[in-house]
Amino acid sequence: YLTPVLKLEEEIQQKKFRSQKQKAIVNIYYTNCFISSKFESLLKKFGLTLQQYNILRILRGQNGKAIAMGDIKNRMLDKNSDVSRIVERLKIKKLIERKICRSDHRQMDVKITQRGLDLLSKIDGIEQRSDKILSKLSTKEVKQLNDLLDKIRD
Repeated sequence: YLTPVLKLEEEIQQKKFRSQKQKAIVNIYYTNCFISSKFESLLKKFGLTLQQYNILRILRGQNGKAIAMGDIKNRMLDKNSDVSRIVERLKIKKLIERKICRSDHRQMDVKITQRGLDLLSKIDGIEQRSDKILSKLSTKEVKQLNDLLDKIRD
């Protein structure tokens, strides 16, 4: 049996919002937390955090090339992440390699290992199930949602 969809007010037990804009902001934040929680529980099975996963995906996108730590930080979804600490944890797990940059000895270059690529491949198969979170929306609605979210950040 399906549980009924609750409105935001019922979910967070708030009777009234100051405005529709305030409600929308709270709703976006609440929905982000909802989605993050679902994805965090998936990643936990692989021993990763959302931030570690984000870095691995960035590194995979480099197609075998190293990238500077500062560039990783600029591309992170969570701009408040401590990239150095996260990279160190991934290095301990042997999912990445970290070396001093040849052209600038003050920088560290980071590269994903085969072990890291293999782990991402396992996660990719399961991650597609996360699309179910948006299954109640049509393709047109998903595109509209993406457009609206992009517009907010513009």
